[in-house]
Amino acid sequence: MEKLTSNVFGCALVFEGGGYRAGYTAAMANVLLANGIYFDYVCGLSAGSSNTVDYLSRDQYRVEAAFASTDWVEGHVGLRSLAQGKGYFDADALYGGAVEDGRLPFDWETFQANPAGLGIQAFDRDTGRTLRFSREDMPDVDAMMDRVRASSTLPGVMHPKPVDGRVLYDGGLGEGAGIPVCIAESAGYEKFVFLATRERGYRKSEPTAAERAVIARAAADYPYLRQALLTRWNRYNAEIERVEAMAAEGRCLIIYPDRMPVKSSTVNPAKLRASYQMGWDQAVRELPRLREFVFGDADGGPHGPDGWDGYITIG
Repeated sequence: MEKLTSNVFGCALVFEGGGYRAGYTAAMANVLLANGIYFDYVCGLSAGSSNTVDYLSRDQYRVEAAFASTDWVEGHVGLRSLAQGKGYFDADALYGGAVEDGRLPFDWETFQANPAGLGIQAFDRDTGRTLRFSREDMPDVDAMMDRVRASSTLPGVMHPKPVDGRVLYDGGLGEGAGIPVCIAESAGYEKFVFLATRERGYRKSEPTAAERAVIARAAADYPYLRQALLTRWNRYNAEIERVEAMAAEGRCLIIYPDRMPVKSSTVNPAKLRASYQMGWDQAVRELPRLREFVFGDADGGPHGPDGWDGYITIG
């Protein structure tokens, strides 16, 4: 396969996580792909790491199916999976397993042919370090899926799979506390398009006494994990305010969902489809603003077939 090309340079595309809320931003990713808008650097964490690698595979089916369909996850999410001792989310089945058995194939050939750089991050349970992974850490599809899984592994909800002998958890526990702009900054970028999965103005609350007690029990043997969980709310709030200040300076375009209709754990097919459609519709409306930011013109950059941009023209 011939080498692919990018057409957005000097500006990183950044995906926030958020479980099944990421279906909203997956739709936004597909609007970019449908219009041939290809960023040369993409990053994300947690569910945003899935959107990152799926966008780079340019497989619009997978981008959509990963979060807007539950047919392929049936039996692997929810109380049934939990009762079987596999966690609320059966990570073995949802990541590498889904590729291996063909339920959700991954286009590795296209991913490899794409020259764009990428970054995802995870949290090391035993050292408290934030670990970042790039293409160099992904020599094959299995290694890639293991790192995407690590970036998405929520304590108590998913079983971790050691990577290079380290037990890794959700990247949102590390630097940035869930806001992945810092990943792109560490790669040298100073301009960003940030696709958020929380509405404008959202802030996390300090854990209640009951929540602190649960965290203390769940992470009793892992002080770095416990500290990360207890302090995430404050770190998240500080980071989103920092990124919003960057947006005010014109260095970051933040696209917040107009309304987020699902939770991170939502698996109702109708609700997920509706969320995806809402994300698609908003992305189409936001295209001129995004084009202005990355290409310098509200009509700049490539367009879909015959100028298609997602709108249906009547008459």
